[in-house]
Amino acid sequence: MHNSSPPLVDMVLLQDDWIGPDATYLLSVVVALITAGVTVVARYKRGKYTTNANGKKTTPSLLRSWGIKIKNIKRAMIEIERKTFHMCGLLVPLTHMILLRYGYTNAFCIKLCWSITLFGWIIDLARLQIPFVARHWPMRSILRDHEKTQLTGGAFFSLGCTLSISLSPPSVAMTSILFLVCGDMSAAIIGVSFGGEVAHVKLGRAGKKSLEGSVAMFIVCFCISMITFAAIPIREYASFLAALVATVTELYEPFGLNDNLTIPVFSALALQFGFLRVRCPTCSCTPLR
Repeated sequence: MHNSSPPLVDMVLLQDDWIGPDATYLLSVVVALITAGVTVVARYKRGKYTTNANGKKTTPSLLRSWGIKIKNIKRAMIEIERKTFHMCGLLVPLTHMILLRYGYTNAFCIKLCWSITLFGWIIDLARLQIPFVARHWPMRSILRDHEKTQLTGGAFFSLGCTLSISLSPPSVAMTSILFLVCGDMSAAIIGVSFGGEVAHVKLGRAGKKSLEGSVAMFIVCFCISMITFAAIPIREYASFLAALVATVTELYEPFGLNDNLTIPVFSALALQFGFLRVRCPTCSCTPLR
């Protein structure tokens, strides 16, 4: 019998009646995103400054060529440098997909994630309680002011990724983590660079976030989900819902929780709810009544 399903992805039953693309396709998506990210960062590093006739560095021409106003360039540079480090978060879905691709079970990946998260939380708590650890903390220079007396965003990031991987099929977990890494990064950079230029509307709990940044995050998250689930029919509904949930979560930080924890967890739940609400002709999913 002729197989009429899209050739892009092998549709496989993952767990708990969820379907999704196989590990090989998911791995290719992560690798493509990492390649694109490294290319953009390298381009930024190479063209960050221009040099005048006296050999002195002047206002970054690359950022000006991107349309960023001079008054916003310094803040944009700081945010880009900070968020560039956050791209290391892509190593989580990359490692997850590599392990699945080469035969490790998802249960093994979940145990590994919990082990790493537990170790990270113990070390971070030690930093807060033991002065010697705090003085020799390897990433003191990039800590935000509030993180010097609180748990770091990395601790919440690790817990958020671990919960997402534990509660979701691999494709959903990967997508929710990409929402956090790429979506949150785009919201911060676009918000700092262009916030208030199109719409003078301040959003978020403290009124410090911009419409431009939120729109950027929604678009990035929606596109990531559409690409990840390219072979799943009616993926638009779940993708739209999850992107909206991720954006609102980043804006308002519900329950006062760190968004490194809430974005992947809430996004993963929204994706699963969205796919349950639609009936896929090529899968065994049934709508949630």
